[in-house]
Amino acid sequence: MSAAPLLADRIYVVTGGASGIGLATSAWLLEAGASVALIDLDGDRVAAARKAFADAQSRVLGLAADVCDEAAIRAALSRICDHFDRPLSGLVNSAGIARNIHSLDTSAQTFREVLDVNVVGSFVPCQAFASAWRAPEAAIVNLASVSGMIGNTGRAAYGASKGAVIALTKVLATEFAALGIRVNAVSPGPVRTPMVAGLHTAEFAARWTARIPLRRYAEPEELAEAIGFLVSPSASYVTGEVLAVDGGYLSAGVDATDRS
Repeated sequence: MSAAPLLADRIYVVTGGASGIGLATSAWLLEAGASVALIDLDGDRVAAARKAFADAQSRVLGLAADVCDEAAIRAALSRICDHFDRPLSGLVNSAGIARNIHSLDTSAQTFREVLDVNVVGSFVPCQAFASAWRAPEAAIVNLASVSGMIGNTGRAAYGASKGAVIALTKVLATEFAALGIRVNAVSPGPVRTPMVAGLHTAEFAARWTARIPLRRYAEPEELAEAIGFLVSPSASYVTGEVLAVDGGYLSAGVDATDRS
């Protein structure tokens, strides 16, 4: 991997880092020579993820914390800096939840829950990262979604939350530039993760696939490649951008279903 020398001696924090896209991103960063701190709500999942990285144990730290808890996240970042005794180079906000419910069936409680985890749970780590011991040039990548960029049915809460993450990314890119922090977002289409597997029925997956020009779901590792680029020095002049990694879904329109 050509980026490997660039990431040696760098420290990255990945929320939601014990599963799905977060786990794949952690693996990519470790392969590229970085040290990684995984933050996840599920302590057992954190322990399992660390075991999966047995060959890089000295470069992996796992912490259980709620991304919406300001005190817990600030304490976690402080512990990470102390553990590695180096400033933080980047943050990947991959923690999130999804709901596929028609707007008429979405309760206010569910709406608040999704907004809290996906939006507040992105903002709190970003704010804490900006106040932590950081490298002179650092980067943040937030996980948005194509559902925050288009009106997908059943995504009233989820789509609103991811649209908010996109707006948050652009605001922070503007405000954090003076701090030497780049802020970008990645908007995945459907990805083969445990969360998606529990949300998409076979019929629903078939409808998604029919609208994607590449005719398949993404693998988590494909998202990790895009995220890894954005947090690396290779993207040193990229900030405030939203990169759709969706197999062409957003660009295709109705012609996506034409198989002729």
